[in-house]
Amino acid sequence: MLRFLSIFAATLLALATPALAGVGEVQDYLFERFAMEAHGFVEGRGGLRLDRDQDQRDATIGEARLQLDLSRFLGNGELRLKTDLLADGVAEKLDVELREASYQFSPHPDLDLRLGRQVLTWGTGDLLFINDVFAKDWESFFIGRDDEYLKLGSDAVRLGIFRGAAALDLVYVPLVTHSSYIDGSRLSYWNPALGRIAGRDAIMPDQRRNRIFRDSEYALRLSSNFAGTEYALYGYYGFWSTPEGLDPATGELVYPRLGVYGASIRRPLLGGISNLEVGYYDSRDDRSGGDPLVRNSEWRLLLGHERELRRDLTAGLQYYLERKIDYGNYLAALAPGTPAADKHRHLLTLRLTRLLLQQNLQLSLFVYWSPSDQDAHLRPKAHYKISDQLAVEAGANLFSGRHDHTFWGQFADNSNVYLGLRRTF
Repeated sequence: MLRFLSIFAATLLALATPALAGVGEVQDYLFERFAMEAHGFVEGRGGLRLDRDQDQRDATIGEARLQLDLSRFLGNGELRLKTDLLADGVAEKLDVELREASYQFSPHPDLDLRLGRQVLTWGTGDLLFINDVFAKDWESFFIGRDDEYLKLGSDAVRLGIFRGAAALDLVYVPLVTHSSYIDGSRLSYWNPALGRIAGRDAIMPDQRRNRIFRDSEYALRLSSNFAGTEYALYGYYGFWSTPEGLDPATGELVYPRLGVYGASIRRPLLGGISNLEVGYYDSRDDRSGGDPLVRNSEWRLLLGHERELRRDLTAGLQYYLERKIDYGNYLAALAPGTPAADKHRHLLTLRLTRLLLQQNLQLSLFVYWSPSDQDAHLRPKAHYKISDQLAVEAGANLFSGRHDHTFWGQFADNSNVYLGLRRTF
């Protein structure tokens, strides 16, 4: 705790001092000497658990972060480098995170090509993902880091082909990028093998796929805009991004093979924007649904609508459904005493956003609520721009649930509040 408080306090003091006064001169030099744009920020964030958990630290986040975002036009394309230097007081480590390192260019007027580490994203959901199966950092999302850190970069090749109102995106990832899942090291979780909530006493190891050009991901999106309506078809061939299987011989989590096929529509409706997205998850290592150690195939559905209720006040609603395939085989394969998931998992979300004080203060609330699981996750947040370069943010991650084994219910002991201060340059 003392280490966490000292790191966070030192960071806040650094942000409040004119230590970055010379950054503007460095930016000017880089642009004049190398035609390079340089931006970034320095940030301190700290957060505490609301309930005591004997298996976890009281601090959920305590870190100082420096991000550098460099870009330069080179030839007929753009070179981009974004990297973070992170001092993590909770994990007690100093780390360098390469978030982006890519080159994007157009070999033909109808083609765009991006090579290297990049953030891959598509789909229509607001913090709900069906056809966006690319890697995510769920730990960051639950401890109060900026929403930017929900997405992880992938080492990929992305080709965009454009013809009139239609566009085809093709993605190839030579070595699958796994998501950062909740393993017990910082947040507690439901451990089905133990039949209880576990934390640092039962950190779950995984067998990461590591065969380049064999453990690969392939994805495509065919999209078009007609009369103000956006249509898209999606395809994915690779692996579950979180470990949805278990190796009984080693007790390690594994990443089964996965195919995803879906579609989406987004268009203006009822004074706002509405969207519909569907996807079929083909769990290729358990197509019969009879293996209790591999997640079943699923249908997924998302309906959403967002509109401005009045000036500087917007609201968004979403309904999400997961329907488990071969549910009878799933029930028959469950070990005695293991809690069974419902055939249909229903989830509703609400987002409210209010701008105040000449839009310098943003108040927001995002709510997940599952009537089938009887659990919820609330994300209130306040973001205030003190100046063009300095901003403060406070928020919380609040979890509740009737049962320990449901998705949000398992995190009930991880409810936390956090505070951050960021200086951009």
